[in-house]
Amino acid sequence: MEQKPTYNNRIADEVLARKLLSSSAVLLQGPKWCGKTTTAEQLAKSVLYMADPDALQKNLFIASTNVKSLLVGDNPRLIDEWQVAPQIWDAVRFESDKRKNVGQFILTGSAVPPVTNKIQHTGTGRISRVTMRPMSLWESKESNGTISLQDLFEKGGEPIFGECEKNLEDIAFYICRGGWPMAATIMKGESALETAYSYYEAITEIDISRVDSVRRSQERTKKLMRSLARNQGTQTSYSKLKDDMATNDSRTLDEDTVASYIEALKKIFVVEDMEAWNPNLRSKCSIRTTDTRYFVDPSIAVAALGIGPNDLLNDLNTMGFLFETMAVRDLRVYADALYGRVFHYRDNNNLECDAVVHLRDGHYGLVEIKLGGEKLINEAIESLNKLASKINTDKMYPPSFKMVLTAVGNIAYLHEKGVYVVPIGCLKP
Repeated sequence: MEQKPTYNNRIADEVLARKLLSSSAVLLQGPKWCGKTTTAEQLAKSVLYMADPDALQKNLFIASTNVKSLLVGDNPRLIDEWQVAPQIWDAVRFESDKRKNVGQFILTGSAVPPVTNKIQHTGTGRISRVTMRPMSLWESKESNGTISLQDLFEKGGEPIFGECEKNLEDIAFYICRGGWPMAATIMKGESALETAYSYYEAITEIDISRVDSVRRSQERTKKLMRSLARNQGTQTSYSKLKDDMATNDSRTLDEDTVASYIEALKKIFVVEDMEAWNPNLRSKCSIRTTDTRYFVDPSIAVAALGIGPNDLLNDLNTMGFLFETMAVRDLRVYADALYGRVFHYRDNNNLECDAVVHLRDGHYGLVEIKLGGEKLINEAIESLNKLASKINTDKMYPPSFKMVLTAVGNIAYLHEKGVYVVPIGCLKP
């Protein structure tokens, strides 16, 4: 008898459970292959697989004639690939109103509800949303978790100690493999690396056009994704992306076209740009508010560029940018567990902070992301302390902690200048 694969606990488990205690229905959204259905199955008491080939036509017929009958089952009822029959959305919203109870439904499938004449209500106030991302290193058991982000918030300034045995070759592999559950937990070596390439091909060939039924060029999509890959962690404008793509492209390429392609990639959660943080400062300073460009997982950039671990090890500059993408992915996952969000900061004096983990109670931590090395770490420490000194603590909390998050390093420790230095292989929520 075939054994069911072991389930790796996900941070989204806890976030989804919390939402079900306060909402009648929850939409679990995020990129495909990130584990939404499997995670939802852990909490569901009954399941309807709308896209099951053996039942698809029957399900579609029932959805068009008696959609409410699809909602009958033990709660929470998981409706997987609900967008196959968009009228399910309004049925869930109506039934949520009628039942007046929490924890009734989980929807997975299309990350962004399609706009059709079969959907009359946004679901606001009835259907909550949880965004799920590919696995963090803690979830894939490649971080030992000796340093807790929550502890840093609660005990910032106290000494810490953690040990990490990950080397640069390990980190290069994790960047290229990504956090796709099958690749991170079952596959090994080249097979694991191939997953990101398969994902990339699906995006460029099918998903970019299927998301809103607008036909888009596969080659143009590839050029855009290569340009985004080269500009991870930057605030590159649509105009600069257009110019970067323009070689051998037609004259019809303009900024609006680039914007429409990026918007489509956002709808399928391939691109997840980072908003700017706007703190209260002691001195007048113009803060740059442009979003910072990121893929939801670094392996997408790797696939778009057609490279692998050895290429990163031979080009540490590129590796640094893509390590930042992976670190931001992990920080976003961890922040979800703490009721937080992740922002970036940059002002007109080019003082910047790669990530600001901001909790909804107003507390926050400042994070610089570096591959490692004494020179880069010391520069990051100086930058973090300079930014912290500019914050008006009469109007907002001082930072709960300042941290340099590194790719490599044997230990996690508190630097004498009051900044934590933590290898990513030590971090957990």
